[in-house]
Amino acid sequence: MRRAVAGDAPALAMVAAASFLETFAGLLPGADIVDHCRRKSSVEAFEAWLGDPDVQLTIAEHPHGAAPVGYAVVTPPDLPIASRAGDVELRRIYTLAIARGTGLGHRLMAAALADARARGGTRLLLGVFKGNARACAFYEREGFTVAGERQFRVGSGTYDDLIYGRAI
Repeated sequence: MRRAVAGDAPALAMVAAASFLETFAGLLPGADIVDHCRRKSSVEAFEAWLGDPDVQLTIAEHPHGAAPVGYAVVTPPDLPIASRAGDVELRRIYTLAIARGTGLGHRLMAAALADARARGGTRLLLGVFKGNARACAFYEREGFTVAGERQFRVGSGTYDDLIYGRAI
């Protein structure tokens, strides 16, 4: 794992789209997945985040060949719940299936918590699709509890998300 830099935007976009497809194929309509990835996980979207001093990106690479296999994005909060001073958002955290069961998710979460702490954060928030039982279980194992709910658009569909929070 390492801090992502400007030249990593294509790799981040690739792992973002691949992990979103892996996670939601069979749960969401394919056309909505493709549209969402085209708009939200483009190289340009990652270039914008990489150019924003308020955003921290961590990229995880496979130990053999350095192919991207996961990432985490920490940003200022943009969630529909009452925020307070010290809130930070874990906007995304994904790993590819090849890295599941290796502890990478936990290490990415530790990096996100460290990034949030370094910016003076006292609470880390995140949104997750309510129907993603694996992700919800992971967040709960990491000490998160439900702090609210929201509606989230993916393509032409609107889905129910849980908002989780955890003291840092």
